[in-house]
Amino acid sequence: MSFFTEENRALAGEIIGRYPKRRSAMIPLLHVAQGQAGWVTPEAMTEIADLVDTTPAEVLGTCSFYEMFKREPVGKYLVNICVTMSCALAGAVELMEHAEERLGVRAGGTTPDGMFTLASAECQAACTEAPCLQVNYRYRYRVDTEGFDRLIDDLASGSLDGEIPQHGITARVRQHIPEDRAVGAVPPDEVNEAPVWLAASAPNGAGSS
Repeated sequence: MSFFTEENRALAGEIIGRYPKRRSAMIPLLHVAQGQAGWVTPEAMTEIADLVDTTPAEVLGTCSFYEMFKREPVGKYLVNICVTMSCALAGAVELMEHAEERLGVRAGGTTPDGMFTLASAECQAACTEAPCLQVNYRYRYRVDTEGFDRLIDDLASGSLDGEIPQHGITARVRQHIPEDRAVGAVPPDEVNEAPVWLAASAPNGAGSS
């Protein structure tokens, strides 16, 4: 039985078709898998391996390298509180302690209802807005304890559903490349002319050979 839904299996085929080598589609397919289940299941990795002509071990190696791919279930909302220097100096330690008390779990844990996973994170590149956090990798800046409580209330009520999708959804608008702008899925060792998009964008055809 296929892990991917019929819709996502068709999407996987479209994504694979963009690349000259099928294995190049591995990371985008991991995102599709995580978007479907909220995490990357062993079944998903096995199917991705089959789709891109590699081994499940290689898919696991890629999946485990990147922090954003989760290999066990997480909550609908993954709350990452930055604890690196700038945020720590601005109150991130106290914010984390408050978050643990409010959610009833320690950092790394998931609430019993499966709604929230709390985690600490290294620098989120928003040092001037400390302390900051991310919910499913969407930023929140200068968060104090009261702001954290409001955020949790809003997430639980569903009032932020239009802004913050469930974990695993990277974007609501998927990339579409018109055929006349595509690079073309040609293996690098078989390329003998400029890509179509380069020739089409060059003035007076310059850049084509």
